[in-house]
Amino acid sequence: MRRTVRFLVALAVALVLMLCFRALAFTIYTIDGQGLSPQFCKGDRLLVNRWSYGLRVGGDDWLFSYTRIGRQPVQRGDIVAFQHPNNSNEVLICRCKAIPGDTIQHDGQTIIVPGRVTCAEYDQYWMENIGTGNVIDSRRLGLISETLIIGRVTTVVYSHDTEQPFWKGWRRDRILLSL
Repeated sequence: MRRTVRFLVALAVALVLMLCFRALAFTIYTIDGQGLSPQFCKGDRLLVNRWSYGLRVGGDDWLFSYTRIGRQPVQRGDIVAFQHPNNSNEVLICRCKAIPGDTIQHDGQTIIVPGRVTCAEYDQYWMENIGTGNVIDSRRLGLISETLIIGRVTTVVYSHDTEQPFWKGWRRDRILLSL
């Protein structure tokens, strides 16, 4: 009986630690589209460092407002995971093209002018996919608030062609591929 109780306690502690680690440190997201090809393929599993821009604390459903502990600014060129502004269950992966202080001109083609009078407010970022077509990024969503940013993509953990059966389609050249 004691062995069973100890085992269950150890299992519960391991589960709680795993959930805390996943919620606070790293998360894995899957690429579903072709918006960041050729750098990323459909089926890539990306490791997102949730601490890269500081720990997100607060929000609408907390008792206090949003803040980041150990805040680090998003850099131009970072590949970022962020929540869709209109659907908090959807996560998008895009490259940061403009940071606060940049002027953005968008007329079919985005032009970024660093360091001029800004049209991006404080903590607002312009995110773009590499691909063209029906991609969801700042060209459709507008500026992305820092409150929506989850973290920076650091590694392709592994990749599997979703069109292939489970036992086939593993891309061995894309295992633990650092960015």
